[in-house]
Amino acid sequence: MSALFRRLGNRVSVVTRAYSQGRASAQPPPNPPRTVGEDNIYNKLQAKFSPSQLLVQDVSGGCGDFYAITIASGAFHGLSVLKQHRLVQDELKQEIGSIHGLQIKTIPT
Repeated sequence: MSALFRRLGNRVSVVTRAYSQGRASAQPPPNPPRTVGEDNIYNKLQAKFSPSQLLVQDVSGGCGDFYAITIASGAFHGLSVLKQHRLVQDELKQEIGSIHGLQIKTIPT
């Protein structure tokens, strides 16, 4: 990284810019393989909600204690956020009993 210093009145701010190594690629980096826990949650939600978007991430460093889920589905259309989250929690009742935390973002489509 390099730093570019700019003077703003009496204040100095630092702006950093990351430079890529080598040639730029139009392809995003491949998704890392899912863990067993991520795969289990992904498959259950996929079967129940047929989502247009589904992302399940183990954000506990790979130990399976905390998951972040983003799911977009027509099943959430017209429901409050609370009811949307309850639908997801009800589907994952068995998994929730063995984990520490769950972050859910639902998107009605």
